[in-house]
Amino acid sequence: MYRRPALLGALAATLAWPTSAAEVFPARPIRLIIPYPAGGTTDIIARALQEPLRTALGQPIIVENRGGGSGSVGLREVINAAPDGYTLAISNNGPSTILPLTDTTIGYKATDSLSPVSLLSLAPLVLVTSAKFPAMNLQQFIAQVRSQPGKLNYATAGVASFGHVATLMLSQMAKLDAVHIPYRGQAPMTMAVVSGEVQFVLTSYSQAMNEQVEVGKLRRLGISTTQPSPVVPGTPPIADVVPGYSAEIWFGMLAPKATPPDIVNKLNAVIQQALLLPAVKEQLLGAGMEANGSTPQAFGERLASEEAQWRNVLSTAGIKPE
Repeated sequence: MYRRPALLGALAATLAWPTSAAEVFPARPIRLIIPYPAGGTTDIIARALQEPLRTALGQPIIVENRGGGSGSVGLREVINAAPDGYTLAISNNGPSTILPLTDTTIGYKATDSLSPVSLLSLAPLVLVTSAKFPAMNLQQFIAQVRSQPGKLNYATAGVASFGHVATLMLSQMAKLDAVHIPYRGQAPMTMAVVSGEVQFVLTSYSQAMNEQVEVGKLRRLGISTTQPSPVVPGTPPIADVVPGYSAEIWFGMLAPKATPPDIVNKLNAVIQQALLLPAVKEQLLGAGMEANGSTPQAFGERLASEEAQWRNVLSTAGIKPE
């Protein structure tokens, strides 16, 4: 008789186990929203992580491209999703920390509307000039631009794009006065610098631009990270000449606000493991990114500090929300 309670307890635990196990996250496929069309850098990162995360979590990772609104359409879909870990996004600086400062119709603030899960990768912007431009290094570049206030042009992918706000910050810190010429994409920007239509551009690394450097039509002068980068080896940080200057492109995983901490932490743990895989590192480096994870807390602090930084840069430049 004295063994019966123990046997009943064991039986009850056995019967309860399937229900508890079914509730353990994740119990069904996870949607990973990419707020851009297929084929871009964000898409490459998602595809690189898709299989490692599926293996670690035991559930399919369904990558969905939701382009539109400069990334805001896809992010808003995640913001409005249930905070249960089954709808996530990979985003970057633009729709997360810059767009909400410049578009009053956007309807969200990443720091208030999303839960940071993990940083995924970092990359520098590259300062590029025509090979015909007289500056051979960063010091000469700054002296040359300062000597011709308001007479030299620089290219960006549009007003309040990441390249634009990063160039504005460089201009403010280095006391440069150059004219902004927006273009529609990397290819026309590259050709504008090659042709001399503009004198310089601060933009993300691309193979097409690198080819123009290799054939001697463009010259790389600096990168926007404070330390040398394996993405563009041998190119010095702008901060060596303009102390404190830093403008990193980042990509990170975000979840709906109020996603439970245990789910966020579980996702974070498997992401950190995936980012250590040589195959993942290689794929990201091939896309011009360096694998770089973080805690949810550190990623959240980056979002908040960047939001304040870009608000100050835009305000100083007189660019107001529209």
